[in-house]
Amino acid sequence: MTAGERVVVVGAGVAGLTTAVVLAEAGASVHVIAEQVPGVTSLAAGAMWGPYLVEPKDKVDRWGQRSLEVFRDLAEDPATGVRLTSGIEASRTAEAPPDWATTLPGFRPCEPEELPAGFTAGYRFTVPLIDMPTYLDYLLRRLHAAGGTVEQRRLASLADVGPAPVIVNCAGLGAQDLVPDPDLRPIRGQHVVVTNPGLTEFFSEDTGLSPDLMCFYPHGDTVVLGGTAIDNEGDLAADDKAAAGILARCSEVEPRLAQARVLEHRIGARPTRSAVRVEAERWEVDTVVVHNYGHGGAGVTLSWGCAEEARKLLELK
Repeated sequence: MTAGERVVVVGAGVAGLTTAVVLAEAGASVHVIAEQVPGVTSLAAGAMWGPYLVEPKDKVDRWGQRSLEVFRDLAEDPATGVRLTSGIEASRTAEAPPDWATTLPGFRPCEPEELPAGFTAGYRFTVPLIDMPTYLDYLLRRLHAAGGTVEQRRLASLADVGPAPVIVNCAGLGAQDLVPDPDLRPIRGQHVVVTNPGLTEFFSEDTGLSPDLMCFYPHGDTVVLGGTAIDNEGDLAADDKAAAGILARCSEVEPRLAQARVLEHRIGARPTRSAVRVEAERWEVDTVVVHNYGHGGAGVTLSWGCAEEARKLLELK
Protein backbone atom coordinates (compact mmCIF):
# COMPACT_ATOMS: atom_id res chain seq x y z
CA MET A 1 0.00 0.00 0.00
CA THR A 2 1.01 3.61 -0.39
CA ALA A 3 1.60 6.29 2.22
CA GLY A 4 -1.51 8.40 2.75
CA GLU A 5 -3.83 5.48 2.03
CA ARG A 6 -6.69 5.06 4.49
CA VAL A 7 -6.20 2.48 7.24
CA VAL A 8 -8.87 1.57 9.78
CA VAL A 9 -7.61 0.12 13.05
CA VAL A 10 -10.23 -1.81 15.02
CA GLY A 11 -9.64 -1.64 18.78
CA ALA A 12 -8.21 0.98 21.15
CA GLY A 13 -6.39 -1.13 23.69
CA VAL A 14 -2.62 -1.07 23.88
CA ALA A 15 -2.27 -3.17 20.71
CA GLY A 16 -4.66 -1.01 18.70
CA LEU A 17 -3.35 2.37 19.83
CA THR A 18 0.30 1.38 19.42
CA THR A 19 -0.36 0.00 15.94
CA ALA A 20 -2.31 3.13 15.03
CA VAL A 21 0.60 5.33 16.18
CA VAL A 22 3.17 3.31 14.23
CA LEU A 23 1.09 3.40 11.02
CA ALA A 24 0.16 7.08 11.34
CA GLU A 25 3.77 8.08 11.96
CA ALA A 26 4.75 6.01 8.90
CA GLY A 27 2.46 8.14 6.75
CA ALA A 28 -0.85 6.29 6.68
CA SER A 29 -4.18 8.05 7.16
CA VAL A 30 -5.32 6.20 10.29
CA HIS A 31 -8.83 6.01 11.70
CA VAL A 32 -9.45 4.00 14.89
CA ILE A 33 -12.85 2.46 15.62
CA ALA A 34 -13.44 0.97 19.07
CA GLU A 35 -16.29 0.33 21.47
CA GLN A 36 -14.12 1.45 24.42
CA VAL A 37 -11.52 4.21 24.22
CA PRO A 38 -9.12 3.29 25.65
CA GLY A 39 -9.81 -0.43 26.04
CA VAL A 40 -10.73 -1.54 29.56
CA THR A 41 -8.51 -4.63 29.56
CA SER A 42 -5.44 -2.55 28.76
CA LEU A 43 -6.44 -0.02 31.43
CA ALA A 44 -6.54 -2.87 33.95
CA ALA A 45 -2.97 -4.05 33.26
CA GLY A 46 -0.31 -3.74 36.00
CA ALA A 47 1.87 -3.34 34.00
CA MET A 48 5.43 -4.71 33.94
CA TRP A 49 7.32 -5.62 30.79
CA GLY A 50 7.85 -9.39 30.61
CA PRO A 51 6.58 -12.20 28.34
CA TYR A 52 3.75 -13.95 30.15
CA LEU A 53 2.73 -17.47 29.08
CA VAL A 54 2.51 -16.64 25.39
CA GLU A 55 3.63 -18.28 22.14
CA PRO A 56 5.29 -18.66 19.63
CA LYS A 57 8.50 -18.18 21.59
CA ASP A 58 10.81 -17.14 18.74
CA LYS A 59 8.49 -14.37 17.55
CA VAL A 60 7.52 -13.40 21.10
CA ASP A 61 11.18 -12.96 22.01
CA ARG A 62 11.74 -10.72 18.99
CA TRP A 63 8.58 -8.67 19.48
CA GLY A 64 9.23 -8.33 23.21
CA GLN A 65 12.82 -7.17 22.74
CA ARG A 66 11.74 -4.49 20.29
CA SER A 67 9.10 -3.26 22.73
CA LEU A 68 11.70 -3.23 25.50
CA GLU A 69 13.91 -0.93 23.41
CA VAL A 70 11.02 1.48 22.87
CA PHE A 71 9.94 1.48 26.52
CA ARG A 72 13.48 2.27 27.62
CA ASP A 73 13.40 5.33 25.39
CA LEU A 74 9.92 6.33 26.60
CA ALA A 75 11.07 6.08 30.22
CA GLU A 76 13.17 9.19 29.64
CA ASP A 77 9.93 11.24 29.51
CA PRO A 78 7.85 11.13 32.75
CA ALA A 79 4.74 12.19 30.81
CA THR A 80 4.58 8.76 29.14
CA GLY A 81 3.88 6.92 32.41
CA VAL A 82 6.84 4.57 31.75
CA ARG A 83 9.59 4.20 34.37
CA LEU A 84 12.59 1.91 34.68
CA THR A 85 12.18 0.25 38.08
CA SER A 86 14.22 -2.24 40.08
CA GLY A 87 12.62 -5.11 41.92
CA ILE A 88 12.44 -8.82 42.58
CA GLU A 89 10.75 -11.81 40.99
CA ALA A 90 10.75 -14.68 43.47
CA SER A 91 9.66 -18.30 43.75
CA ARG A 92 8.65 -20.61 46.59
CA THR A 93 9.95 -23.65 44.68
CA ALA A 94 13.47 -22.59 43.59
CA GLU A 95 12.53 -22.19 39.94
CA ALA A 96 15.19 -21.11 37.44
CA PRO A 97 14.82 -17.53 36.19
CA PRO A 98 12.96 -17.01 32.89
CA ASP A 99 15.23 -16.51 29.88
CA TRP A 100 14.05 -12.96 29.29
CA ALA A 101 14.98 -11.87 32.82
CA THR A 102 18.63 -12.89 32.66
CA THR A 103 19.41 -10.30 29.97
CA LEU A 104 17.90 -7.35 31.86
CA PRO A 105 20.06 -4.65 33.50
CA GLY A 106 21.04 -5.38 37.08
CA PHE A 107 20.07 -9.05 36.88
CA ARG A 108 21.46 -11.10 39.77
CA PRO A 109 20.25 -13.84 42.13
CA CYS A 110 18.90 -12.57 45.44
CA GLU A 111 20.64 -13.24 48.70
CA PRO A 112 18.51 -15.29 51.14
CA GLU A 113 18.02 -12.28 53.42
CA GLU A 114 16.46 -10.31 50.54
CA LEU A 115 13.58 -12.76 50.19
CA PRO A 116 10.33 -12.75 52.17
CA ALA A 117 9.53 -15.72 54.39
CA GLY A 118 8.50 -18.80 52.43
CA PHE A 119 10.46 -17.95 49.27
CA THR A 120 13.42 -20.12 48.30
CA ALA A 121 14.80 -18.26 45.27
CA GLY A 122 14.57 -14.87 43.66
CA TYR A 123 16.14 -12.59 41.08
CA ARG A 124 16.62 -8.86 41.01
CA PHE A 125 16.53 -6.84 37.79
CA THR A 126 15.47 -3.49 36.33
CA VAL A 127 12.53 -3.39 33.95
CA PRO A 128 9.98 -0.93 32.56
CA LEU A 129 6.87 -0.40 34.68
CA ILE A 130 3.98 1.22 32.84
CA ASP A 131 1.21 3.24 34.52
CA MET A 132 -1.48 2.26 32.04
CA PRO A 133 -4.04 5.12 32.36
CA THR A 134 -1.23 7.66 31.88
CA TYR A 135 0.39 5.62 29.11
CA LEU A 136 -2.78 5.06 27.09
CA ASP A 137 -3.54 8.78 27.27
CA TYR A 138 -0.02 9.41 25.97
CA LEU A 139 -0.63 7.06 23.02
CA LEU A 140 -3.89 8.84 22.19
CA ARG A 141 -2.14 12.22 22.23
CA ARG A 142 0.64 10.87 20.04
CA LEU A 143 -1.89 9.41 17.59
CA HIS A 144 -3.77 12.70 17.29
CA ALA A 145 -0.47 14.55 16.79
CA ALA A 146 0.27 12.22 13.85
CA GLY A 147 -3.09 13.04 12.26
CA GLY A 148 -4.98 9.94 13.42
CA THR A 149 -8.68 10.04 14.31
CA VAL A 150 -10.75 8.00 16.75
CA GLU A 151 -14.40 6.95 16.57
CA GLN A 152 -16.17 5.22 19.46
CA ARG A 153 -18.74 2.68 18.31
CA ARG A 154 -19.45 -1.04 18.49
CA LEU A 155 -18.89 -3.20 15.42
CA ALA A 156 -20.99 -6.29 14.75
CA SER A 157 -18.52 -7.45 12.09
CA LEU A 158 -15.47 -6.20 10.22
CA ALA A 159 -17.82 -5.32 7.37
CA ASP A 160 -19.32 -2.62 9.63
CA VAL A 161 -16.06 -0.70 9.25
CA GLY A 162 -17.24 0.45 5.83
CA PRO A 163 -15.16 0.77 2.67
CA ALA A 164 -11.45 0.67 3.48
CA PRO A 165 -8.47 -0.70 1.55
CA VAL A 166 -6.79 -1.77 4.80
CA ILE A 167 -8.27 -2.93 8.11
CA VAL A 168 -6.02 -3.77 11.05
CA ASN A 169 -7.80 -6.02 13.51
CA CYS A 170 -6.59 -5.24 17.04
CA ALA A 171 -9.94 -6.08 18.61
CA GLY A 172 -8.54 -8.25 21.39
CA LEU A 173 -11.25 -10.51 22.75
CA GLY A 174 -13.69 -8.90 20.32
CA ALA A 175 -11.98 -10.81 17.51
CA GLN A 176 -13.70 -13.91 18.87
CA ASP A 177 -16.86 -12.75 17.07
CA LEU A 178 -15.51 -10.29 14.50
CA VAL A 179 -13.24 -12.78 12.69
CA PRO A 180 -14.67 -15.16 14.05
CA ASP A 181 -11.93 -17.00 15.96
CA PRO A 182 -12.96 -19.99 18.10
CA ASP A 183 -9.34 -20.37 19.30
CA LEU A 184 -9.64 -17.12 21.26
CA ARG A 185 -10.72 -17.22 24.90
CA PRO A 186 -10.74 -14.85 27.89
CA ILE A 187 -8.55 -15.13 30.97
CA ARG A 188 -9.99 -12.83 33.61
CA GLY A 189 -7.57 -10.61 35.47
CA GLN A 190 -8.22 -8.44 38.51
CA HIS A 191 -6.02 -5.82 40.17
CA VAL A 192 -6.55 -3.70 43.26
CA VAL A 193 -5.18 -0.14 43.26
CA VAL A 194 -4.20 1.27 46.67
CA THR A 195 -2.42 4.30 48.07
CA ASN A 196 1.34 3.90 48.14
CA PRO A 197 2.72 3.46 51.68
CA GLY A 198 6.26 4.20 50.48
CA LEU A 199 7.13 1.44 48.00
CA THR A 200 9.62 2.21 45.25
CA GLU A 201 10.38 -1.33 43.99
CA PHE A 202 8.17 -3.97 42.40
CA PHE A 203 7.74 -7.53 43.62
CA SER A 204 6.40 -10.43 41.58
CA GLU A 205 5.97 -14.09 42.45
CA ASP A 206 6.48 -16.80 39.85
CA THR A 207 3.17 -18.60 40.40
CA GLY A 208 3.31 -20.75 37.25
CA LEU A 209 -0.16 -21.72 36.04
CA SER A 210 -1.95 -20.84 39.30
CA PRO A 211 -5.06 -18.64 38.94
CA ASP A 212 -3.90 -16.71 42.03
CA LEU A 213 -1.10 -14.32 41.13
CA MET A 214 0.97 -12.17 43.50
CA CYS A 215 2.63 -8.93 42.48
CA PHE A 216 2.74 -5.26 43.35
CA TYR A 217 3.82 -2.43 41.09
CA PRO A 218 4.39 1.06 42.54
CA HIS A 219 3.38 4.00 40.37
CA GLY A 220 4.18 7.12 42.34
CA ASP A 221 1.29 7.79 44.74
CA THR A 222 -0.41 4.46 43.99
CA VAL A 223 0.41 0.75 43.92
CA VAL A 224 -1.25 -1.80 41.64
CA LEU A 225 -1.72 -5.12 43.44
CA GLY A 226 -2.32 -8.37 41.60
CA GLY A 227 -3.82 -10.50 40.71
CA THR A 228 -5.89 -13.29 39.19
CA ALA A 229 -5.83 -15.37 35.99
CA ILE A 230 -9.18 -17.18 35.71
CA ASP A 231 -9.23 -19.19 32.50
CA ASN A 232 -12.34 -18.96 30.29
CA GLU A 233 -13.86 -16.26 32.49
CA GLY A 234 -14.74 -12.95 30.87
CA ASP A 235 -17.01 -11.35 33.46
CA LEU A 236 -15.73 -7.86 34.27
CA ALA A 237 -17.66 -7.31 37.51
CA ALA A 238 -15.55 -6.70 40.62
CA ASP A 239 -15.07 -9.81 42.78
CA ASP A 240 -14.76 -8.82 46.45
CA LYS A 241 -13.52 -12.25 47.49
CA ALA A 242 -10.79 -12.19 44.85
CA ALA A 243 -9.84 -8.66 45.88
CA ALA A 244 -9.53 -9.72 49.53
CA GLY A 245 -7.26 -12.58 48.46
CA ILE A 246 -5.06 -10.22 46.45
CA LEU A 247 -4.74 -7.85 49.40
CA ALA A 248 -3.92 -10.71 51.76
CA ARG A 249 -1.26 -12.23 49.50
CA CYS A 250 0.44 -8.89 48.86
CA SER A 251 0.28 -7.80 52.53
CA GLU A 252 1.91 -11.06 53.61
CA VAL A 253 4.96 -10.14 51.52
CA GLU A 254 4.82 -6.38 52.20
CA PRO A 255 3.04 -5.66 55.53
CA ARG A 256 2.83 -1.92 54.83
CA LEU A 257 0.18 -2.68 52.20
CA ALA A 258 -2.23 -3.93 54.86
CA GLN A 259 -2.92 -0.33 55.93
CA ALA A 260 -3.12 1.12 52.42
CA ARG A 261 -6.45 2.62 51.32
CA VAL A 262 -8.18 0.88 48.41
CA LEU A 263 -8.78 3.32 45.55
CA GLU A 264 -10.28 1.14 42.84
CA HIS A 265 -10.57 -2.30 41.28
CA ARG A 266 -9.42 -2.89 37.71
CA ILE A 267 -10.74 -5.91 35.84
CA GLY A 268 -9.98 -7.08 32.32
CA ALA A 269 -10.19 -10.18 30.14
CA ARG A 270 -6.86 -11.14 28.58
CA PRO A 271 -7.46 -12.18 24.93
CA THR A 272 -5.70 -15.54 24.84
CA ARG A 273 -5.15 -18.11 22.09
CA SER A 274 -2.66 -20.89 21.35
CA ALA A 275 -0.41 -18.37 19.56
CA VAL A 276 -0.41 -14.62 19.04
CA ARG A 277 -1.84 -13.84 15.61
CA VAL A 278 -0.02 -11.24 13.51
CA GLU A 279 -0.66 -11.93 9.83
CA ALA A 280 -2.25 -10.47 6.72
CA GLU A 281 -5.04 -11.90 4.58
CA ARG A 282 -7.02 -10.77 1.55
CA TRP A 283 -10.60 -10.03 2.64
CA GLU A 284 -13.08 -9.67 -0.17
CA VAL A 285 -11.70 -8.22 -3.41
CA ASP A 286 -10.29 -4.84 -2.50
CA THR A 287 -9.49 -5.05 1.23
CA VAL A 288 -6.47 -6.38 3.10
CA VAL A 289 -6.95 -7.32 6.76
CA VAL A 290 -3.96 -7.45 9.08
CA HIS A 291 -4.66 -9.31 12.31
CA ASN A 292 -2.84 -8.31 15.49
CA TYR A 293 -4.50 -9.93 18.51
CA GLY A 294 -4.36 -12.84 20.95
CA HIS A 295 -1.56 -11.44 23.14
CA GLY A 296 -2.91 -12.90 26.39
CA GLY A 297 -1.22 -11.28 29.37
CA ALA A 298 1.64 -9.94 27.24
CA GLY A 299 -0.19 -7.22 25.31
CA VAL A 300 1.93 -4.40 26.69
CA THR A 301 5.15 -6.41 26.42
CA LEU A 302 4.61 -7.22 22.74
CA SER A 303 2.85 -4.02 21.70
CA TRP A 304 5.60 -2.19 19.81
CA GLY A 305 7.11 -5.31 18.25
CA CYS A 306 3.74 -6.49 16.95
CA ALA A 307 2.80 -3.01 15.74
CA GLU A 308 5.98 -2.80 13.69
CA GLU A 309 5.32 -6.29 12.33
CA ALA A 310 1.89 -5.10 11.19
CA ARG A 311 3.53 -2.11 9.47
CA LYS A 312 5.96 -4.42 7.65
CA LEU A 313 3.08 -6.58 6.46
CA LEU A 314 1.60 -3.47 4.87
CA GLU A 315 4.99 -2.50 3.40
CA LEU A 316 4.85 0.89 5.06
CA LYS A 317 8.42 1.95 5.71
